[in-house]
Amino acid sequence: DADAFLEALEARTFRYFWDLASPDNGLIPDRFPTPSFSSVAAVGFGLTAYPIGVERGYVTRDEARQRVLSTLRFLAEAPQGPAPRGMAGHQGFFYHFLDMRTGTRFEQVELSSLDTALLLAGVLFCQSYFDGAEPEEAAIRETAEALYRRVDWRWAQPRAPAIAAAWKPETGFGDYDYHGYNEAM
Repeated sequence: DADAFLEALEARTFRYFWDLASPDNGLIPDRFPTPSFSSVAAVGFGLTAYPIGVERGYVTRDEARQRVLSTLRFLAEAPQGPAPRGMAGHQGFFYHFLDMRTGTRFEQVELSSLDTALLLAGVLFCQSYFDGAEPEEAAIRETAEALYRRVDWRWAQPRAPAIAAAWKPETGFGDYDYHGYNEAM
């Protein structure tokens, strides 16, 4: 039955994000079951999955609220700057992959405008979903807004109006931009 299959798939997909997220920082591995770094896009997908899990009855609103707030606070407090080591991002953007334990740049990966955008989609989804009067929900909205506002999109436009796909502290902006019809659409 197609409905049963889709329901099982939805539940299992939610469980991936919920069960594998780090309890310390909310980061989600890029893959499983082999040990992996975190993908900031996966964190964005997880943030989107949590309210859906509430609506489907997989977790309570309070459980999701606590997970989201913990994740957003970690991201907001993660170090930002141009140094090649010890940073989670720069100019509000995040590195494509982060160390699951520390939340800082994994090896020498690029700062990713697209993966940061996917992360922000989850951040903003939570900002609109958690609309209650509880102090934790207000904190989610405030922290989400701060994360969103911190991203300097103009900085990521060395060849405006296009947006650079990547930046590394060692080499600067890469040669590829997002413009026209591509994955950025």
